[in-house]
Amino acid sequence: MAKAGQSGLEGLAASLPRDGGRTAPVHLWNPPFCGDIDMRIATDGTWFYMGTPIGRPALVRLFASVLKREGDDYFLVTPVEKVGIKVDDAPFLAVEMRADEGDAGPVLNFRTNVEDWIVCGPGHAMRFDPEAGTGGLMPYLHVRSDLWAKLSRALFYDLVERGEERAVDNRMMFGIASSGEFYPMAEAGALREFA
Repeated sequence: MAKAGQSGLEGLAASLPRDGGRTAPVHLWNPPFCGDIDMRIATDGTWFYMGTPIGRPALVRLFASVLKREGDDYFLVTPVEKVGIKVDDAPFLAVEMRADEGDAGPVLNFRTNVEDWIVCGPGHAMRFDPEAGTGGLMPYLHVRSDLWAKLSRALFYDLVERGEERAVDNRMMFGIASSGEFYPMAEAGALREFA
C-alpha cells in the first residue's frame, strides 16, 4: 500500500484514498489480499502501528474510513489492495452520548473515538453481550457494515440510568429505547435480584 520512496506509517497513509473525512465505499471494493501489517486496535480504541500508539487523530480517522470486516477478520482496503490488521474487541469506542427527544420518544446519539456521530435506531442497533468472567454486560452499537463500537463504561452507566422495563415476547425486559426501537439488556427480574 505504500507509494514508491515512502515507507512505514506515512507511506501507508499516502496510499489511501482521501474524500474529506467520509467513509470510503469499501463495501464495493474487493482487491487482492496483500498480507498482514503490524497494526492493532486495542480494547480501549487506541490504534497501534508496530507496537507504538498512533498519536495523530487525523491519521486514525483516515485508517478508520477504509476499515472493512470479513467474517472475524479486519482489513484496511483501497480499490487495489487489502491488508489485514488485528482488532482486540470492537474497532471503535463510543465516548459521548447525547439524548434528544423525537416523534417516537428518545433518540440517542453517540460520538465515536474517530469523531463519527451515530444515531441509535434502525440500521444502527445496540446489543448487550455477556462480559466474560464478571457476569456483567458489554454494550455495543452498530456503526456500519458489521463494524461495531463498544460503549465506554461511563456511557454504559448512563444507559442503565435511562433504562426501562418493557414486555418483549411475553417477558419483562430491562433495556434502552431509541428512535422508536427497544434494545433489551436482560430480564427485568434478574436485574431486580442482582440489585
